[in-house]
Amino acid sequence: MSYRIAFRMAGNSNTSSRPLRRLCWRWGIALSALALVVTGCRSVGYYRQAASGQWEIVSKRQDIEKVLQQPDTRPALREKLELVLALRQYAERELKLKPDGHYTTYADLGRRFVVWNVYAAPEFSLEPKKWWYPVVGSLKYRGFFHETEARRYGDELAREGFDVYVGGVDAYSTLGFFKDPVLNTFIHHDHSDLAELLFHELAHQRVFAKGDTDFNEAFATTVGEAGARRWMNSRGDAAARAKYELDLRRKDQFVALVMRAREQLKQVYGEESAHGPRTREKPGSQQLVASKRAHKQAVIDQLRRDYAQLKATWGGNENYDRWFSRSLNNAQLNTVSTYYNMVPALTRLLQRNDGDLEKFYADCTALARLTKERRRAELEKIALNRPVQ
Repeated sequence: MSYRIAFRMAGNSNTSSRPLRRLCWRWGIALSALALVVTGCRSVGYYRQAASGQWEIVSKRQDIEKVLQQPDTRPALREKLELVLALRQYAERELKLKPDGHYTTYADLGRRFVVWNVYAAPEFSLEPKKWWYPVVGSLKYRGFFHETEARRYGDELAREGFDVYVGGVDAYSTLGFFKDPVLNTFIHHDHSDLAELLFHELAHQRVFAKGDTDFNEAFATTVGEAGARRWMNSRGDAAARAKYELDLRRKDQFVALVMRAREQLKQVYGEESAHGPRTREKPGSQQLVASKRAHKQAVIDQLRRDYAQLKATWGGNENYDRWFSRSLNNAQLNTVSTYYNMVPALTRLLQRNDGDLEKFYADCTALARLTKERRRAELEKIALNRPVQ
């Protein structure tokens, strides 16, 4: 998925925020069959809705070429679908990605988002709750094809004491298990965002580390942004490239604010900063709980003030307003870290390879084969511009 999403994951059910907007929801081929081998009624019900939701998408697909031939196809949709076909060719030819039948069909689901994801974290920890899935392992979110089910589950987790964030997602990748279609949920994006989104999702099929959401999303984000830059350069549209670069700078500034707040919260919670081990300290007395809540709220209040000051330098740009319209909690802050914490290291790795994507993919494939702990250590060396082993 992607939140430029991660900042593209949506702030609420009605509109998408610049930060988190898509997701790569990776599942196996026969979800309905998997439900039969998972114990517990809740698990069976969950996989049943997943299978039903995926089947809805498959059943509504139409070949893009046929849609383009239909006389009643809206001009705006026609233009975007033609763009998608051109982007697929560019991705394969110039970015060394593998479209392999993806995005040759179109499906209108009749709703704003394709899925809604539930994120959770303890009240006094930035360690995200994880869910285990067949084939792909542990992921940091639980996805639902119906908003009401996602919010109901989120409410259950909140009653258990978790910080919860529920956001709509407009695109995801099945990692080749299905031929992913273009959806009405993201076809409306402008040209640069649509290019980045498609390159991001296709990147997930090139490199994937089982059970490591952060690495997978950071890799796809790096490829998506680099690919969009190259594609816009090839078009020679200086104005569009300048606007895209401005959006990326604002995104980087937003990310920096959130990451700073997360570091401050780690101190409040007694957790190690950066990638070090986290303590498992229990809240303790009522006085300690009250103190931590007060300090946590102070950090969040400061984050809001920092954003207001930053926004003033943007001339009132409102890209991230909806994200800040929420109450803000550990789960929501974690979504930013998931998509961007490793991007600087991976961007440096791409630069080390002089922009050669095939070499970059080979290095990332090697990283994906490592244990999660070793992968983190190697990426930290890259971020610090140290030799890797």
